[in-house]
Amino acid sequence: MNKPLIPVSSPRRAPLSRRQFLRRAGVAAGSAISLGIGGYARSARGRPGPNDKLNIAVIGVGGRGASNLGSVASENIVALCDVNEAPVLRAARQYPRAKKHSDFRRLFDQEKDFDAVVVSTCEHTHAFAVLPALQLGKHVYCEKPLTHNVWEAGVILEAARKAKAATQMGTQIHASDNYRRVVELIQTGAIGPVREVHVWVSRAWGWQSDEEARAHHDIVSIRERPGGSSPVPAGLDWDLWLGPAPFRPFNEVYWPGPKWYRWWDFGNGTMSDLGSHWNDLPWWALELAHPLTIEAEGPPPHPELAPASMHAIYTYGARANLPPVTLHWHQGTMKPKPFAEGAIPKWGDGVLFMGERGMLLSDYGKHLLLPEEKFKDFKAPEPFIAKSRGHHEEWLHACKTGEPTTCNFLYAGPLTIANHLGNVAFRAGAKLEWDPVRLQAVNCPAAAPFIQREYRPGWKLG
Repeated sequence: MNKPLIPVSSPRRAPLSRRQFLRRAGVAAGSAISLGIGGYARSARGRPGPNDKLNIAVIGVGGRGASNLGSVASENIVALCDVNEAPVLRAARQYPRAKKHSDFRRLFDQEKDFDAVVVSTCEHTHAFAVLPALQLGKHVYCEKPLTHNVWEAGVILEAARKAKAATQMGTQIHASDNYRRVVELIQTGAIGPVREVHVWVSRAWGWQSDEEARAHHDIVSIRERPGGSSPVPAGLDWDLWLGPAPFRPFNEVYWPGPKWYRWWDFGNGTMSDLGSHWNDLPWWALELAHPLTIEAEGPPPHPELAPASMHAIYTYGARANLPPVTLHWHQGTMKPKPFAEGAIPKWGDGVLFMGERGMLLSDYGKHLLLPEEKFKDFKAPEPFIAKSRGHHEEWLHACKTGEPTTCNFLYAGPLTIANHLGNVAFRAGAKLEWDPVRLQAVNCPAAAPFIQREYRPGWKLG
């Protein structure tokens, strides 16, 4: 790759007038850094009009995939694919005319049948289902995180640029009114310039200490790869499920989801999953791009399992008229200092923006300006970021009209990379200096295996 995923820096711009800011925010239709998707490659039957129905192939129709299938049910569902036969048969009762597949690679042999693809496989096969769709000029919706590692995200970003298809990553909370109001408050200076942000989630999936296992007694504590094997459930193609990951015998600790999230070979733990949702808010509000440095702390890295608890620290440089900012990610038992000291309400999960004139605390559905006494007479700006038509609906509309989506791959790809880099720094045990052009930690060769991995024979991305 010979260019950054998105510009490393932008020319410094003069402060926007209120009118200019409102105009820019309105045009962005929900994101000051939402990137347009331009024209599209035509499918075999041409791009459907706004009132036509899309022909959609759905890859992964169990669990989260069943929910995504329901969210696009207004269109023509022409293909159903899953390595597990049971959810395909269930979905086929509702869509009896749809073709049934177990191997998504064979689905693409019949690419003239569909205009768009919904990918809801496990994380380690996301890129393998997304890339051929983009190469064929198909519109793609992919669950989060977009890819299993940093290098795969770079591959998908390049393919998305070339395809110019309508793309959307499954960060459903991005479509909420609450996130829009928070972005408006931050970007209009309600709490002044922001130089520090804390994000925390209480989920503790992964390698747990004895203390964490006691605190999260409802979650099975897994410490090591199990020995031996279990009978493969009827209808599950275990070899296909493994896909590009190294072979291992089937065991109930890996499947069904979300058990696989904990294992490095298949997922990246809490960070890549919930980071897609929670880090999205500061990413959007503060117009973040590439971190300069990334470091992390937590228990000693486990070779097989992601950590239940971990703290990652990102530094970002100045962005145009925005100051440098440090973003802290806390998961599991680790919490921000203001939380631990009782300086803010102890919400189970949250995002805390720390500005020169105050703080803003948010979760998925609500937000609060702090200290409350200082902001008791504060009047929020009139909403100016357009209401979302709905997360999936944005993508369907974009497929038919060419209008931008707010979580397209050119936005979601760099966000995914940043989230992965928190885990890379944790596993490498070093503070990384990041080069977004070469996708390398220039000061840490030991990080390379966590940025790109080798695939099982028979699997190749590209």
